[in-house]
Order: sequence, then C-alpha cells, then structure tokens
Amino acid sequence: MSKACCSTSNDEHKDTHDHNHEGHDHEHNNSKILLGASLAIFFAGIFVQYVLKPTWFVDNQTIRLIWFGISYILVAFPVWGEAFKLAKKLDFFNEFSLMGIATLGAFIIGEYPEGVAVMLFYTIGEMFQEAAVNKAKGNIKALLDVRPDTAHVLRNGNFETIKPQDVAIGETIQVKVGEKVPLDGIMISDKGSFNTAALTGESKPSTYKIGETVLAGMLNLENVIEIQTTKKFEDSSIAKILQMVQDAASRKAPTELFIRKFAKIYTPIVFFLAAALVIIPYFFVDNYDFNDWLYRGLVFLVVSCPCALVISVPLGYFGGIGAASRNGILVKGSNFLDLMAKVNTVVMDKTGTMTEGVFEVQKIETNLPENDFLNLVSALEKQSTHPIAKAIVASHPSELKAIEVEEISGKGLKGKVDGKIVLAGNTKLLDYFSIQYPQEIHDIVESIVVVAVDNKYAGYITIADKIKEDAQQAIQKMKALGVSKTIMLSGDKNTITQKVAKEVGVDEAFGGLLPEGKVEKVEALKKDQNQVVAFVGDGINDAPVLALSDVGIAMGGLGSDAAIETADVVIQTDQPSKIATAIKIGRETKKIVIQNIILAMGVKIIVLFLGAEGIANMWEAVFADVGVALLAILNAVRIQRMKF
Repeated sequence: MSKACCSTSNDEHKDTHDHNHEGHDHEHNNSKILLGASLAIFFAGIFVQYVLKPTWFVDNQTIRLIWFGISYILVAFPVWGEAFKLAKKLDFFNEFSLMGIATLGAFIIGEYPEGVAVMLFYTIGEMFQEAAVNKAKGNIKALLDVRPDTAHVLRNGNFETIKPQDVAIGETIQVKVGEKVPLDGIMISDKGSFNTAALTGESKPSTYKIGETVLAGMLNLENVIEIQTTKKFEDSSIAKILQMVQDAASRKAPTELFIRKFAKIYTPIVFFLAAALVIIPYFFVDNYDFNDWLYRGLVFLVVSCPCALVISVPLGYFGGIGAASRNGILVKGSNFLDLMAKVNTVVMDKTGTMTEGVFEVQKIETNLPENDFLNLVSALEKQSTHPIAKAIVASHPSELKAIEVEEISGKGLKGKVDGKIVLAGNTKLLDYFSIQYPQEIHDIVESIVVVAVDNKYAGYITIADKIKEDAQQAIQKMKALGVSKTIMLSGDKNTITQKVAKEVGVDEAFGGLLPEGKVEKVEALKKDQNQVVAFVGDGINDAPVLALSDVGIAMGGLGSDAAIETADVVIQTDQPSKIATAIKIGRETKKIVIQNIILAMGVKIIVLFLGAEGIANMWEAVFADVGVALLAILNAVRIQRMKF
C-alpha cells in the first residue's frame, strides 16, 4: 500500500519512498496479498454476523474479536508501522497515528466491524491515491524515459557501445533505427528522420540534413545515421530539460505551501479536539456515557484526516505541470503555474518570438527580366555569409559564378557575373559608385538590397523576417482568455516593428529599443500593482527582462540552453500560440485546486459537526475521509485528460 501518499513527514522519508523502487514494489506485492486476505476475512465475518446470524458468533464477543482482529491486524500492520517510524522522529500527529488510534478505539468499545472497515477503506483509498499520483507522473516519467542509456562511438575503426557520459566532444557516434540520439551533435550523414516528441511534445517526424544540429532524446526513425558530438552528455539539451523537470517539484505554489503548513498544525489540533469531545461533556452532560462520547471522538478523528487536501492539491499542480509538458511547455514549478493563471499583460520580443528570426525574400522589383536579374544577384550573394545574402541564395539558387568579388565595407558587394559588373548592397553602395536610383526606395520599410548592373540601376529586392504562422492566432487566443494588454518590444527599427505589430494584432509596439530600453518598459508596467506581467523572449538576449517580469517565458526551440536556464517557462515548440495554452493550463490547474479545497473542507466540516452531535457514524466518517479524498483525486487528474 502507499507508504505516504499523503504524508506530512520529512524529506528523508519521501526520498526513501521515491527512490527505493525495488524494495517498494516488493512491499506493494506483500501489502496487496495482506489486503486481499483481510478483505476476505472481513466480508466473511459481515456475512456470518448480519446474514446467517448464528448465536455462537453473534453472542460470543471473544470469537468476534478474534475474527475481526485477524482481519484488522493484516491490514493495519503497515499503517501502524508507519506511525511508529514517524513517532521515532517525534512526529506523533499524522494520518497514520490518527487512523490507528481511531480504529483501535473502535475495537475498545466493541465496534469491531467498523474498526476494520475504516482501516480497510483507508488503505484502499491510499492505493487509489498512489495510482492517481503515478498516473499524474506518467508524463514526467515518459520524459525521463527518453534519457539515452548507451552510445555507439567510433574508436580504432570500430563502433564501441559505451555510456553516453564517457563520450568526448568531437567523437563520431552511430544511431540505429529505433534508437535515441544519446548526445547533441552535428549530422555527418546525408539526412535522417527523427521523432522529437520528447523535446517538443510534437510527435510529427522532422527531417535533418548533413551539417544540421540534432539533439539528445530524439528518436531515429529511418536509416543508420552518424553524428559528430558537440556537447558532453551532462551539457546536452535533454539532460538540462530532465534536470529542470526534476527540480520543478521543489518550487511550490503558495497554495501548496499553505496546505502543507496547515496540515502540520491542523492534525494535532484535531487530536486535542477529539480528546476534548470525549472528556469535556463529562462535566456538563447528564447521563454521560463514556462509550458514546468516545465513539463520537473516534468519528471526529476519522473525518478530520487531512489526506484529501494533502494529496489532491499537490496532485492538481503536478497534473498541470504534466499537461504542460505534454503540450511542449516546460514549467519550472507549481508557483509559476499559479502566476500564469494570473497573467493579464503579455510583453513580447519580436524577432524569434513573433517572427521566425529567418530572413526571406518578400518583393522583387527590376527593369531586367526577373530570372536574369535574380541569377546575377544570387551568384554574387553566394560569396557572402550575411543572413540577407543567404536568404536571396536560398530563394533563387543560381548556376552562374561570380569572379573578382570584393566587399565594400558597410555597403555591399561588387563582382563580375556572366561578363557583367554587378553591384548588390544598400543605397550607400550605389551612392559610392555615383549610380542614380529612384529616391522613393528610401521610404521602403523592409530591409532592402539595391542592385546595379554595368553601372546602371537594375532594381531591388526586399527582405523581411517571416511572421510565425500562429502569431496572429496567439494574440487572438490571449485576448479571448482575458489578457487585457499585449505589447511588442524590439531592437529592430520602429517602422518594421509597427508593421509586424499591426499584422499580428498587438495593442502596443515599441521599436529601436536596446536591452535597457526593454527593461524600462517592463518596469513602468510593473508599477501598476494590478498588472501581472509575462515577458516572452528568445533567451539570453532578453535575460534582464525575463528576470524582471513576473513570469519569464522563453521560446526555447530545440536546444536553446540560454532559454532553459533563464526563463520560468520554456515553450519548446517555438509557437507563440503556446503562450495562451500555458495561461489556460495555469488557470485550469488553479480552478481544480480551489475546487478540491472547497470540496474537502466543506464535506469535512459538515460531517465533523454531525459526528460531534452523534448523528454521523463511522461509515459516514469513512466517506468524508476516503470518499472525499478519492473525489478530489478524480477531480485533480481531470487536467491530464483536457485538450488545450
């Protein structure tokens, strides 16, 4: 059975429970056998006592005590064992001792079936609780399961199978079909297809070509591939993600911390109130019956067990973190889920967040045949490593070759292509060579490449960063969730920033900002105490603002170490629409936690009063404890089934 599903014991106890898997499983098997035997003896006794009703059983207190006592010992032994373990650590007031005393008291007053029933249902409830916890952990466990165990490394002309931790940077590793990539590295095979679900939450296959970066945790889907490692195992993306997920458990939401403290204070108070309920009426009630008031006190103890709260609240948050990871969102703790639920202002970087961060050809304007024009420009730009040059070459590859190429610093390129002198760069390049061009070119918002052929203006190409497919949808979703203000901040020139802002639909936009300018804008927003500000950026460049905001969200992409280290929430799919998903998951998690607190406390308070009045018996008390705990758990696991 669960050793401490809802335990308020210390971390040492928890570590033993969490990490000693082999012994734990063995103990579980034994516990289930004991539980089964106890159930069989209990129901046999109930059948004999209430259906068959033989006098040798019904009227013989000793036989009934032995019969139900055996059933009780079988199921209560592990619970009392936990109670004594905690007592050695001076923790006398916990759910184990509470249940132990309540059920032992039932035996003392002759309520044998009820004493056994309470312990049985408590134990069964604990098992259901543990099953729910394991289910909630399923998403995290699935993530942990992607940790690669072996690597096939090329040494002395042969591939040796060793631990990933023993592979050095720069070594060649082989990954077979169906195996996980063990370390981050560069593809040296022509191409490969990978499932990246462990890193992004997206199971759609992705193709990687020679020279592209592949990451540990990806699953190779076809062909044997070879990779040159670029990082040690401990520095790989998957290792950092796993560490982050494991650390998330230590960052508790205020509600979760409150429940923990509440349980530690609440449980001893309950013990003393139960004792008072038994003793105080002696001085004020006529015809005081000790057994009657002891029974009421025992009912009080059973009802007041804090399990429903102590297990369902953390379980709700854990389920929320799991749901987020399943959607490609890594949340570094339940405290950030709470904050995401409150976010009403979202501030976004432009490049890499709302745009792809990759330049693409937007418009071609020329007085030459367009194909001839592009062939000339592309041939010249092949000689450059500038992102804009790469965008032109990618858009229109050319078979022509440029010769006598020279770079005019800060202006562009000059070269000979197909016997023609070609200039490609900014307007300063054409001014430098005294070539006339239309002045309206200066009014163009986008980045521009101006071209001259044989000392005559030949046209221009505009280059722009591509807006992400779901950028507009992201803003719409946020507004639908009640986000009152969306703001875009960018270091890019203001005209481009305003254009992107208008296209995606953000409320305000500011361009031409240095990092300190972004900080000033967020500081101004935070002066309003009613504003809970989330900043969304792409990692290290936005580190100051990520740290300053209430919630720092990074577009982590695949393998962005900076993002993983600086942000509170990491969106691994690089989709801005996931911002709204994170907010929604935070709100649903908070809603479920609040529902569970109201449910647990409401039912318990009602049954506590009924028990003190002598109206509720132990069967009602069992429902108020185990039944409510199970209802709260079922409510908590709902979030794992939700579609976001």
